[in-house]
Amino acid sequence: MFEANTAVILVVSLVVLVAIGVHIAIALGMTSALGIWLTTGADSFAFGTVQSMLAATAYEAIRAYVFAVIPLFMLMGEFIGRSGTVTDVYRGINQLLKRIPGRLAIATVVGNALFSFVTGVSIASAAAFSRIAYPEMKRFGYHKGFALGAVAGSSCLGMLIPPSVLMIVWGILTEQSIGQIFAAGVLPGLLLMVLFVIYVFVRAVMNPELVGGGAARQAEAAAAEPDEVEEVSTGQFIISLCGILLVIVAVLGGIWFGVFTPTEGAGAGAFIGLMLAIIKGARLKDVIDGILQVGRTSAPILLLLVTAALYSRTLAMTGMANAIESLFLGSGMQPWMILTVMVVIWFLLGMIIDSISIMLLTAAIFAPIAVKIGIDPIAFAIIGIIAIEAGLYTPPFGLLVYTVKSAIQGFDPDMNVMTIFKSSTPYWIIMLIGMVLIINFPGIATWLPSLLFPS
Repeated sequence: MFEANTAVILVVSLVVLVAIGVHIAIALGMTSALGIWLTTGADSFAFGTVQSMLAATAYEAIRAYVFAVIPLFMLMGEFIGRSGTVTDVYRGINQLLKRIPGRLAIATVVGNALFSFVTGVSIASAAAFSRIAYPEMKRFGYHKGFALGAVAGSSCLGMLIPPSVLMIVWGILTEQSIGQIFAAGVLPGLLLMVLFVIYVFVRAVMNPELVGGGAARQAEAAAAEPDEVEEVSTGQFIISLCGILLVIVAVLGGIWFGVFTPTEGAGAGAFIGLMLAIIKGARLKDVIDGILQVGRTSAPILLLLVTAALYSRTLAMTGMANAIESLFLGSGMQPWMILTVMVVIWFLLGMIIDSISIMLLTAAIFAPIAVKIGIDPIAFAIIGIIAIEAGLYTPPFGLLVYTVKSAIQGFDPDMNVMTIFKSSTPYWIIMLIGMVLIINFPGIATWLPSLLFPS
């Protein structure tokens, strides 16, 4: 009874701390310290236990070789982003799609998919394409909400198409192969990309006004000065596209075919990204700024992983994880009902905290339950990532939407954040459709891993 009460106290304390605005890492650390203190006797000797467990957990987490994969993949994406390669590829795709309705929005979706192969963070995709794609769509008379919906909606591909920080974190937390999870995300990511493109195309055909097709908007676009429209030469486009394809083939191909581990692949990718940035004219200051930016971004993630590991150990001491598992499995619910409850929990958490924090709180508990109800662990990883990412589109605190709002503040400060939420809703629905397809046809996620990693 005491352990059950302690577990309830820990969960309630964590929720309260997060709700009042305490940073998730600090909240995890505080509740973990409280739990250890309570389970070891709540006396003066317990403080020594708290300190020793914290030190041991931090040491084991930080010295783990696989943890280096996060900052290295982020460094790769930062170098490639600063090289201007992404901008060149986006504009090149735009020029290739000149005769297709909604070509700018379609180029945004395809460009986001390609960018996803070289960066592991959907927020980075959202910020980059808000600055690259939105001004051009706005200049050609696109409906602002529709344009921003395309940017925000397709940026989720950054967490589903490898290399993805969420996939890495999921693999670490559940002790699954990161290479297999990477492979599992490719087909679902491309499936979502195709569904997004179909949605944009259908909306553009049904309502040309959304994509600057009305008479007034066509006249406005025709009146623009020719030098206002920035284009990329064929040579620049080919060099940039080949650079991105080189990274994809070298890094992901090397991981999948056993040439090197994910951590070694991330190091190779960071080096290739650095060379590409130098070839494209990046200065020493740009390189240093990129390294510092990755440090500022990855350090909180690594701290989260340490405190989450400590919190997981504390819950294990109280038997909370086993209690939750018994609650689900002993409830009499069908497997699809249990999965629905998990997805709803992910959506609710997505309204208030970021995706990595959601994963840290739930992955290690939900993954064993999914296996026991007959769901393939690799397919469940992709289902979970899609559900968690979809939660970032839900009001009132959808993080991706606020990232887009912040990125366009300089050139469209009057844009209402609720307009972006509304325009992102169709993409949220499409993600749900994709998730249901994977639940019913898990081979979408498991076929490529089974091909590349035969047991």
